[in-house]
Amino acid sequence: MVEVQTYYKAAQDKMESAVQHLDDVLARIRAGKANVRILDAVKVDYYGSVVPLSNVATITTPDARTISIQPWEKKMISGIEKAIMNSDVGITPENNGEVIRLGIPPLTEERRKALVKQTRGEGEEIKIRVRNIRRDIIDTLKKEVKNGLAEDMEKDAEAEIQKIHDKYIKKVDELLAAKEKEIMTV
Repeated sequence: MVEVQTYYKAAQDKMESAVQHLDDVLARIRAGKANVRILDAVKVDYYGSVVPLSNVATITTPDARTISIQPWEKKMISGIEKAIMNSDVGITPENNGEVIRLGIPPLTEERRKALVKQTRGEGEEIKIRVRNIRRDIIDTLKKEVKNGLAEDMEKDAEAEIQKIHDKYIKKVDELLAAKEKEIMTV
């Protein structure tokens, strides 16, 4: 029985990792209001090594339409500005010599629909990943029957893996619904 528990744990860990990845990806999708997580993917050259923007500056949202970036060293301003321009954030930084500001433009209806479509695509990829994890674990369990695992125990384990799968698919749906609502809110 103990070895079946390890399969449950493996399935949960892998599915949780997939859902966490989706959460990270969705956080980077710009939804029309200021969110510092859209800058998570921005990397800056800092004395010869490439580091995340948050390692060289304080990032805040003074209001719903602005992200403020306060570099810890003034000479980093041009490097941060260049990194933002080269990233896929899609916002031109404004620099006053001490602080970089990103003005978040309001989204058009067409752009909102495109972002919702992108969000659903990301969600579907994660659902496929979760389904593949379920399939792999069940296939492994079926092989364990040949190695001495009782068939009724394997069937019970399959049912439990299905419950775990359903729980994580529901989490994916909840994340997608929340992000779509955020995108479509004007």
